[in-house]
Amino acid sequence: MSLAQLGPALVGSLLGGSVADAIDRRRVMVVTQLSMALCSVGLALNSLGGKPALWPLFVLAAMSAGFAGADGPVRTAMMIDLVPWDSIPAANALRQLLAQISLVLGPAIGGLLLARFSVPTVYWIDVASFAAAIAASLAVPALLPAGSGTKFGLRSILEGFHYLRGRQALQGCFLADLNAMVLGMPTALFPAVALSHFHGGTQVLGYLYAAPGAGALIGMLLSGWTVRVRRLGRAVVLAIAVWGVSIVAFGLSPWLWGALLMLAVAGWADVISSVFRNNILQVESPDRLRGRLSAIQTAVVSAGPRLGNAEAGLVAALVGAQGSIVIGGIGCVVGITAVARLMPRFSAYVMRASSVGDESETSQAGDATTE
Repeated sequence: MSLAQLGPALVGSLLGGSVADAIDRRRVMVVTQLSMALCSVGLALNSLGGKPALWPLFVLAAMSAGFAGADGPVRTAMMIDLVPWDSIPAANALRQLLAQISLVLGPAIGGLLLARFSVPTVYWIDVASFAAAIAASLAVPALLPAGSGTKFGLRSILEGFHYLRGRQALQGCFLADLNAMVLGMPTALFPAVALSHFHGGTQVLGYLYAAPGAGALIGMLLSGWTVRVRRLGRAVVLAIAVWGVSIVAFGLSPWLWGALLMLAVAGWADVISSVFRNNILQVESPDRLRGRLSAIQTAVVSAGPRLGNAEAGLVAALVGAQGSIVIGGIGCVVGITAVARLMPRFSAYVMRASSVGDESETSQAGDATTE
């Protein structure tokens, strides 16, 4: 299912970012929410009668992932238009808090509903939930991109990638996240760890899956301090280093409680890094390109964990699950150290006090104020 969703999620994010920089962003968000609701309608209809077909599960899930990929860059681009400059860090922290609450409560609520109601009923409840999302989208004022937008198309998408040339602040954000997710994302190995290392069953596996989300949720509930941080590049580097060290400690821990604690710390570090990276991205992206640059970030976020799971599994086939986790964590620390040294304008990035996405910056000077 993840493989079926990967391609549409990547394509959807890139196309959605281009559309978001071409027309009214509120209209795009309404369309993406409505499209995802229709996918859920299809899943609900397929589940009726007790004999659902298999292919709609893959097709509709893939379509939904594509629309969700397009929706993410639009909402990111819209936030800057709706939030005052001095409130951007707080808004990003709040956004991450809402995301973590959704990740923790969403599956739990879904499980409770499934235990109480039939599968079709749960799908129809999901469809109804989109009514609130669409109503909220319609309540937002029309938000046109700067300069009345850019014509949608392949050239528009390529312009977003071209803008990254020479801008280490933005490049560093993407490379730092890929480094952490590809080398330090061992989620695919949790079943093997639960069974072979901790000699547990599904309950232990559930604890392992829940621990990073719990740590991230606690981190966001206590995230008020993040709005006072100005050296964002250094903060990202340190947070990802903590992530890598925590993954190493998780792989070496002989005790379940210690492993869960390290996964919680890793989840905390990951979400803190995400807040700071989002601040850099939104501040350094000019409005006319904000949708397309946010789309690149969405593509990175979509692909990174899936590539990380593949890497973890391949290495585990050679050295075992514990060895793969430790090697991946060490590689993550080495990788973020290399990124920091090779991209000094990223690691020395300081939050600017000027306007968002100043388009007068040149290719080499367009990173931000540095120490």
